[in-house]
Amino acid sequence: MLILHRALKSTKFIHFLCCYSRFICPMTDTNFKPLCTLTPNVEPSTIDSSNHTASPTRVQSTPEIEKKYVHRVYDAIAPHFSSTRFAKWPKVAAFLSSLPSGSLVLDAGCGNGKYLGLNPDCFFIGCDISSSLIKICSDRGHEVLVADAVNLPYRTGFGDAAISIAVLHHLSTEHRRIRAIEELVRVVKKGGYVLITVWAKEQEHRSLISKWTPLSEKYVEEEWIGPGSPRARPAASPLPLTSIPENEESSSGQDKKDCDDGLKLLRDLKVEDNVENQQEYFVPWHLPYHRAEISGASAQALASGLATRDDKKGAVVYNRYYHVFSEGELESLTTGINNVRVVDKFFDKSNWCIILEKIS
Repeated sequence: MLILHRALKSTKFIHFLCCYSRFICPMTDTNFKPLCTLTPNVEPSTIDSSNHTASPTRVQSTPEIEKKYVHRVYDAIAPHFSSTRFAKWPKVAAFLSSLPSGSLVLDAGCGNGKYLGLNPDCFFIGCDISSSLIKICSDRGHEVLVADAVNLPYRTGFGDAAISIAVLHHLSTEHRRIRAIEELVRVVKKGGYVLITVWAKEQEHRSLISKWTPLSEKYVEEEWIGPGSPRARPAASPLPLTSIPENEESSSGQDKKDCDDGLKLLRDLKVEDNVENQQEYFVPWHLPYHRAEISGASAQALASGLATRDDKKGAVVYNRYYHVFSEGELESLTTGINNVRVVDKFFDKSNWCIILEKIS
């Protein structure tokens, strides 16, 4: 029995399970080319409330603010970010440890994979939108792939449990947040559980908020540039960073276009003065100069307006987009999903958290 248990826990078994069920394609090589074509078996979610109905095109088309201030930023800071993400939150650890032996856990937005394998008696598969973070997970031997939280590449009812830790607050519209929850519910079995945590508007250390840049409180559709970018205020001219080398590929036409698009987005940014009811922010990440030089891409980020320079702290500063959640907001997003119930909700370490059970 011990030999059989070890065999079932092996990487080969997970690969077999994944390929046989035709729901994901594990990423194994350094270029992250899938072993087969990703063809998610995504079924339309059943929604009761008309307020929660969203066009699939609107939901799945990634807004520019997420591309630039979530995807590109995490790809740029991944090694440094990963080095700071090692402590496990006790509530998340308790949830994973409570799962029955043999459970399959899907971690949507797994980051550097710190929760993958936390319960040695369970199987874990992780996904994240950042290929740089996924490479870190893969190098650690985890079963992972690059995927979007609003379009998970798993067949319906596959997992026994799913977690989404500090992910939904990076989605810039309510439609996309609802869709991400629907996807988490879809991919677990009846009776399966979903744990979701998000940053809270009600931060325990209020001084932190003073370091964040407030954005406009609500984005009406007419204010979005293309499929989802808020207007923004003029930004100071970026300073050159001569100590950090240019990436060899930074002179390509596509990179120039990305730089121009970034400057346009920053020039159009609109800041909300009423911080009391504020929920949209840019939250800075300070990447030390010596860490920025590893990839050699920070000079381009400075030139494009994606990052700024802080000589006092000796860091390249990247802004990350956040929508912080008010009390009751997270569970309210589930009210139109007719096959799920909230079994627990709590506040922990400046995060709002809910546990959902799929009931049908």
